[in-house]
Amino acid sequence: KGIGIEPGALARLFANFEQADNSTTRKYGGTGLGLVITRRLAELMGGHAGVGSAPGQGSTFWFTARLRKDAAATAVLSDPPEGDAEQVLKRDFAGQRILLVEDEPINREIAQTLLEEVGLRVDTAEDGDIAVDLAARVDYALILMDMQLPTLDGLDATRLIRRSARGAQVPILAMTANAFAEDRERCLEVGMNDFLAKPCVPDDLFSTVLKCLSLDKR
Repeated sequence: KGIGIEPGALARLFANFEQADNSTTRKYGGTGLGLVITRRLAELMGGHAGVGSAPGQGSTFWFTARLRKDAAATAVLSDPPEGDAEQVLKRDFAGQRILLVEDEPINREIAQTLLEEVGLRVDTAEDGDIAVDLAARVDYALILMDMQLPTLDGLDATRLIRRSARGAQVPILAMTANAFAEDRERCLEVGMNDFLAKPCVPDDLFSTVLKCLSLDKR
């Protein structure tokens, strides 16, 4: 129960820096980012977020997400199925050190959390220059490379990494919101091994990371 929201304002609620009441005399403040962040978090977890409202009656905000059951709650554990990428990562690749290159803080934090939950050791870089420097100094089992980055974009950073002794063979996974065929071709042309569209569904992230980490075992 509450004041509700006018139908014309509902469409703006999930836009950056938008509020239902944008007047200078509004009663309720805020940055207008809370719902944007909520929807992005929900989408990164394989769900969505929305609202239903009627003026003078109130508003109902909702979100959905795909959650995983804690393995600790299972009394008897068995070997994970061959096709269960999340469990195979935990079983066969725990402790592997990887580099996550992502400039957007929320995306970086969520991806890092998901990867650490399967036992991977995650270093992070927020721009292309930092990624190139780290890749030259550390032996990584995998690099997850965002395409749009400050200083150096993902393509140029990959080119430089491939020229270094440590970076010549390390698997590099492209991460981008541009999922067109030509974007995939550009990634492969500079020496990337695979392509993952954003926002990343956890199951897709785990299966693609597993495929890249398995390259050294072939």
